[in-house]
Amino acid sequence: MTTAEPAGLPAATEKAARRDGAAPGRVAAPGGPAPARRGPRGGGPGEGALDLLSHGFLVLWAVLAAGPLLWAVMTSFKTSEQILESPWSLPDALHFENWSRAWQTADMGQYFLNSAVVVAGSLAGTMLLGSMAAYVLARFTFPGNRLLYFLFVGGMSFPVIMAIVPLFFVMKNLSLLNTAHGLILVYIAYSLPFTVFFMTSFFRTLPQSVAEAAMIDGASHTRTFFQVMLPMANPGLVSVGIFNFLGQWNQYLLPLALNVENEDEQLLTQGLAALAVSQGYDGDWAGLFAGLTLAMLPVLVVYVVFQRQVQAGLTAGALK
Repeated sequence: MTTAEPAGLPAATEKAARRDGAAPGRVAAPGGPAPARRGPRGGGPGEGALDLLSHGFLVLWAVLAAGPLLWAVMTSFKTSEQILESPWSLPDALHFENWSRAWQTADMGQYFLNSAVVVAGSLAGTMLLGSMAAYVLARFTFPGNRLLYFLFVGGMSFPVIMAIVPLFFVMKNLSLLNTAHGLILVYIAYSLPFTVFFMTSFFRTLPQSVAEAAMIDGASHTRTFFQVMLPMANPGLVSVGIFNFLGQWNQYLLPLALNVENEDEQLLTQGLAALAVSQGYDGDWAGLFAGLTLAMLPVLVVYVVFQRQVQAGLTAGALK
């Protein structure tokens, strides 16, 4: 037998419902969930202070990171007299002749081309060899697998300055000293440990079932790697490629020790250092800052173009 619901609510129940935040005329059924209480809008004073502190830290970090870059770009459009007289003021006009003078007179164009050739060759070799080694270490079990992996990891902690002297004599005995292909091989060896470490972790996140399906369809290990697994690892390849490009493009110690005889074969970092050393109180400071800006442009362009791929590659392992 059912009983009819009361037509109205007692005054005390109505006041309690209003006090608890429930709609007038509705109360929770006996034994049912209690009506949710509405919390105060916004955070407390402590949360607001924390947000203000975090935003202030981010603004300070952005100023410290981007401030010197913007100042260098702004200074590249000034004359040398304006740089010495008022280094923090805006340029009175955009002196694009500084850029052309740095590109032609200071041989920045030749240095830029040399760096592009060396970095292009070393980056391609690093990504190819590093991804192949990482795939084998991540997907196959064999005696010495962990030992090889930890050898690559240990190579990341080995300072390159400790290997300069023996590396110099090895390159000399192999007739690779003061050559572009010698620098390419050294850059590849220098960048392989980090590449293998990064890509091994990334390949482990990829589904094994895809590779097994390709093998069932008759694909060889080589075809499975290049046509199936490598395209799936594209975010990781882009991420580690950006980091390798930054390290190889800004490398100064290795070319300084291994590429010193022929000035026409020197890289951009060597050319900028030589230009900075040759500057005196009457030097071409405008051309120097223009050359510095030219050296920064490829790094900025590459990062801006591949920014989303870098973020996707760094978060892919966590999301999976």
